[in-house]
Amino acid sequence: MAESGGNGAAGGAMIRLSGVHLSLPSAAGKVHILRGIDLEIARGETIGLVGPSGSGKSTLMAVIAGLEGPSSGRVEVAGRPLNGQGEDALARFRRDHVGIVFQGFHLVPTMSALENVALPLEFAGQADAFDRAAARLKDVGLGHRLTHYPAQLSGGEQQRVALARATVADPPLLLADEPTGNLDSATGGMVIELLFGLQAARGMTLVLITHDAALAGRCSRVVRMADGRIAP
Repeated sequence: MAESGGNGAAGGAMIRLSGVHLSLPSAAGKVHILRGIDLEIARGETIGLVGPSGSGKSTLMAVIAGLEGPSSGRVEVAGRPLNGQGEDALARFRRDHVGIVFQGFHLVPTMSALENVALPLEFAGQADAFDRAAARLKDVGLGHRLTHYPAQLSGGEQQRVALARATVADPPLLLADEPTGNLDSATGGMVIELLFGLQAARGMTLVLITHDAALAGRCSRVVRMADGRIAP
């Protein structure tokens, strides 16, 4: 099912996918995006998810996050079945269990760095949201940028804010979709070091989509996708 570069995981499964299919309608008819995915990822494991464009990597990540529901099959994350859950329940699940970093930074432009990072904690009703957000921004080297807005930050700084926001609540699962895709190599390297550092310090499970074979190789296991399936 996947190449293995060691285990580095303990504590049972964080992600279990069984027979997951996903088809979406299009003008040309039904498009089959995921075609029978069986995948188990242990708690604390780091996964490099690789494959050509259009192979289904981002869709698979969306299914794991509860952002897309499968057409058939079972999705279980952090011990919870996601099948049949309503949008409110899925939003609460993501708030409590999942951090997501996208290639495009997805920051709120009208909010400062501090406000962006505090957002998930505020949604969770945390009284110390801004203190924790400030501490996490310092963790990623942006303690001097708390009041700056996204337009005042470089691409690398925006992605570090996005990483701080994704991890500020210490979620057990971190999903990263080409997090360095919009960055130069030096800046991207800095973001990746921060990503792996935060993952290791908190024992998060990490699923990292990347086209960079060397980066995927830093993960404890590489999972390859092709044509909507896990490649052998």
